[in-house]
Amino acid sequence: MTTTDMPRKADADSARAVSRKRPRGAVGGGLRRAVPATTLLWVLAALYGLPVLWFVLSSFKPAEDLFSLPLTLFPEDPTVSGYKAAWDSANFSQYFINTTIVCVIATILTVGVSCCTGYALAKYDNKWLKVFFVGILATTMLPSEVMLAPQFLVVRDLGLYNSLAGIIVPAVLTATGCFMFRQFFLTVPDELIEAARIDGARELSIFLRIMVPISRPIMLTLAILSFQWRWNDYIWPLLMLNDPGKFTVQIGIQSLVGAQNINWSLVLGGSVISMVPLIVVFLVFQRYVMNADINAGLKD
Repeated sequence: MTTTDMPRKADADSARAVSRKRPRGAVGGGLRRAVPATTLLWVLAALYGLPVLWFVLSSFKPAEDLFSLPLTLFPEDPTVSGYKAAWDSANFSQYFINTTIVCVIATILTVGVSCCTGYALAKYDNKWLKVFFVGILATTMLPSEVMLAPQFLVVRDLGLYNSLAGIIVPAVLTATGCFMFRQFFLTVPDELIEAARIDGARELSIFLRIMVPISRPIMLTLAILSFQWRWNDYIWPLLMLNDPGKFTVQIGIQSLVGAQNINWSLVLGGSVISMVPLIVVFLVFQRYVMNADINAGLKD
């Protein structure tokens, strides 16, 4: 027996000793606790997913089969006529371009302004900043309908009525974005900022070179949420726009609804078409969401 064999035998003996000391019911108990939680999650997923599945599958049914009895989940004669009719009935290409412009510009501005505001609220000690933060949070207590009239008057007086800029500007500063960044920057150790200041970094350099990179998961999370908010927004664009060439997707879908009767196959096809960009954006960026390492650059 060589000396190199001794540690291996000792390791094996210690592993067997640990396995003997492990309670017999530890694995079984953990499994019993995990099964109810997993079952509950699957039940909730089914409850939320079944209406969406029914909605998508119904878009492939002919209009006469949507309300035929007995109701069926899967289409007996699948067709894409609803999609073709929706695309031909409305100027979806222009609606997509308009909505994409609004969503991209509003998302970039929202993330940038929220990041700057959240950093100032988290890392600078000033009583007026605290008052400003309370004012931002207070806006969440008001229903959006209450602020529609004053927002409309302000945007109209700025000369932004019936323009895409009139939709973008009011959406730049959001209480949710400011709160998200503030809470994240509060978790960043102050030692990281002090070390940068000792090295001679200026405040703007600290923000752009240190704070912005480590807040990328929050930025992407807010970007997904902001894109979704702007894409699904209906009331505000309806108030601001009266030119059909500037309509967004949601107004375009509403135009598919007839005054006397509703072609549900047409509406379902247009609604599914409007969902595709949101699904693509989420699938592309979901792996970046909430994957932060705030201790990067620090030593123990």
